[in-house]
Amino acid sequence: MTIRVLLADDQTLLRSAFRVLVDSEPDMEVVGEAADGAQAVALARSEKADVVLMDIRMPGTDGLAATRMISADPELDGVRVVMLTTFEVDEYVVQSLRAGASGFLGKGAEPEELLNAIRIAAAGEALLSPVATKGLIATFLAQGGSADEGPDSAAYSERLAALTVREREVLVLVAGGHSNDEIAERLVVSPLTVKTHVNRAMAKLGARDRAQLVVIAYESGLVRRRVE
Repeated sequence: MTIRVLLADDQTLLRSAFRVLVDSEPDMEVVGEAADGAQAVALARSEKADVVLMDIRMPGTDGLAATRMISADPELDGVRVVMLTTFEVDEYVVQSLRAGASGFLGKGAEPEELLNAIRIAAAGEALLSPVATKGLIATFLAQGGSADEGPDSAAYSERLAALTVREREVLVLVAGGHSNDEIAERLVVSPLTVKTHVNRAMAKLGARDRAQLVVIAYESGLVRRRVE
């Protein structure tokens, strides 16, 4: 299947560069370009995009607001957002994940990193960029490092209680940024078994995708308790 990519950035030159790169791949194509968040949401719907490369800072409706709109719209449930940021070490990282993004990537990323990010997001995986380390994300989330108020951890307690011991164990490893293969190796099970546990945890916790599992794990206090 061809991955349908939407580019949302207020810089025309940057969008053009991304278009050339994406369209050069046989398994993906650019289906639209947006200069602001409102246009991105509209195009995501009309062009049936699979992945949106979304700049955080745009005039008018910014990338965070647009991502929240996409995440809240049932018709766009299959759309995955990868946030693009110039500064990876700031609170925008956490706000992006809380808004519903599948991950984030620095604008200075190598072409292969960007293409890989699109494929990872399209597959429903969480994208944690090499520069913004898993430890950094953990620190921000554990400290509530966003200007926006995150969900009350108590709201997750009942749903967390519904997880099996193994599902909770897998959730902690997912929050640590481990892939299914890495988790399978640690737990001495098959990757397919891990995928099943991940999917069940997502269903029980109401997580949109793997990135949201990371947010829930930290904001519920589950991972912090393990670390402490």
